[in-house]
Amino acid sequence: MTVRFGAVAVDWFGLASVRLEGQTGAVIYADPGPEAYGVLEGYEPRDGDLILVSHGHHYDPDSIRRVAHEDAIVVVHESIDAREIDRVDEQPEELPYEVERVRADESFVLGPLDLFTTPAYNDPEGPHVDEHGEPHHPEGQGCGFAVTVDGVSAFWPGDTDALPFHEEMRIDLFLPPIGGTFTMDRHEAAALAERIEPDLVLPVHYDTFEAIETDADAFVVDVANRNVPVVLDER
Repeated sequence: MTVRFGAVAVDWFGLASVRLEGQTGAVIYADPGPEAYGVLEGYEPRDGDLILVSHGHHYDPDSIRRVAHEDAIVVVHESIDAREIDRVDEQPEELPYEVERVRADESFVLGPLDLFTTPAYNDPEGPHVDEHGEPHHPEGQGCGFAVTVDGVSAFWPGDTDALPFHEEMRIDLFLPPIGGTFTMDRHEAAALAERIEPDLVLPVHYDTFEAIETDADAFVVDVANRNVPVVLDER
């Protein structure tokens, strides 16, 4: 189901894979794939102008090729290294596109698009750590992305906890992860949505596999009860 919000059409494909298309035709994909989870299965439009990859867990060259057109720009976090990803043997710079590496907390303009990055990580003292007490996503290993398309600012915070600076953000479309385990859970995401007060919340990063299964309908009720507009993209 395509969600239409202002001048932007939004599609969620599972995990963190999102497609944004503006009325003027710009097409953006955030974290396409990985193919191993069935994300984007059977989908091969090759229409993406801008491909955003937040961290190594979501870096998948095959999925990028399926969504990017030949003149696409691929923006990846600086930490991504194919040598550290079991299922990948191709570095971002080896892809047949213009590739830009970014740090967290950068801002830049790509043609008609305004884009900035944010830190994305799990607090070592928080609940989203592994059995050894180590954060699933250490600080410095990923980022979130905010992009303005045809006057609509959309924000995917990446695989992250709800962090204090998130509360200061002013964006129109909020795409929070709600699956928990590796990211903020639905309760934390709902509380953050109330503080941000976006014009629309569309949750992602849930139900793709067992560890991130959650009650999305309960999330919708929670957010709506906080007087924040919310919608599910039901696949």
